[in-house]
Amino acid sequence: MDNTLKEKIFNLLGKDTAASNLNIKLVEIDNGTAIAKMEVDERHMNGLGTVQGGVLFTLADFACAAAANSQGKIAVSLNANINFVKAVNSGTLTATATEMYLRRTVGGYNVDVRDEEGELVANFQSTSYRKDPK
Repeated sequence: MDNTLKEKIFNLLGKDTAASNLNIKLVEIDNGTAIAKMEVDERHMNGLGTVQGGVLFTLADFACAAAANSQGKIAVSLNANINFVKAVNSGTLTATATEMYLRRTVGGYNVDVRDEEGELVANFQSTSYRKDPK
């Protein structure tokens, strides 16, 4: 991946205040792939004392946005779905996004969210719309 494009995406996603308020960090990006991490703390918890589903969705969506924008076109989500597999209440969560297909105007992405032991916490799928530059 071109370093200029990589820097542009890191800058774009650095403006994501929802992700920054949740302490979600983009740690790696390449063509069609991205990794984001989040250290779990009290702001992520639901009433049962586990990470809230919307927080897991945001972590996965953030990694997906990085992967979808890695091909040089602005990409926005058209659809997203998440399956919650395991409850967690501590540690570092890692979201790994992988491009499943890429067409002129759409791309498909899979994101696995895993805990520190590598166990699947959630699986997220998204279809992104790729915008032509103006």
